[in-house]
Amino acid sequence: MKTPDDLLKTGDYARKQLYCPSGLVRWSHGSRFELARALVAPGAGGRLLDYGCGDGTFVAMVHDSFRETVGLDVDPKQVDEAAARLGHLQGARFAVTPPAAGFRLPASGEFDVVTCMEVLEHCLEDERRRIIGVLARLVAPGGLVVVSVPVEIGPSLLGKHAARTIAGWRGLGDYRHRERYSPWELARSLVGLPIERPVLEGRGPGGPYRYHGHKGFDYREVARELSAHFSIERRLFSPMPALGRFGNSQAWFVCRPR
Repeated sequence: MKTPDDLLKTGDYARKQLYCPSGLVRWSHGSRFELARALVAPGAGGRLLDYGCGDGTFVAMVHDSFRETVGLDVDPKQVDEAAARLGHLQGARFAVTPPAAGFRLPASGEFDVVTCMEVLEHCLEDERRRIIGVLARLVAPGGLVVVSVPVEIGPSLLGKHAARTIAGWRGLGDYRHRERYSPWELARSLVGLPIERPVLEGRGPGGPYRYHGHKGFDYREVARELSAHFSIERRLFSPMPALGRFGNSQAWFVCRPR
């Protein structure tokens, strides 16, 4: 029987992030998942929902600390693969969002912990606000909501841009398809000024869809939108929290429903 660690290595995102040949990428994403585990620990023993679960990496990491862990994702292929690899783990379930036939999403307020990590930056603005509303509906009164998004403005962008460029030259993961910045766009982003966000198009099992990459994303907008539904108890940055927003690649919001 394969261990959860063995199963993690077969996940698409885990291969590109936690087990990437680049030590910098491994460290950055490894720190991100370890911080996420620490932030959800107060809800241990309850029910956890990971909204935008991807290949199920986080569900696999925390399933043994919760009575039930549910992973939802918009991509049916990802959900099917995660269920095939990890569906046997105790208390773990996976489903497409909106919920597919045969899966009943619990009623409003039935999750003690709701996570949404590295998802909202890819959503068009109306969809992002809709999802934040869904998170608010699903979390229990007094429950915990943990959101992470990338930092794509300020001085840290320069380091990220350089790291992505080098990873692209090395042919690692999808970094060869990284978004490019003109000198003017990079300069504006470095001082926190807005730039146009390209709208990308893809095609999935449900037909064509539109989404954003990372370029031009401003985590401060998500903070404002979260504040409409939640009290933000903590704002953190990783992988080096002491450096704050100027030296980190991810922003975190630990929230409670109002």
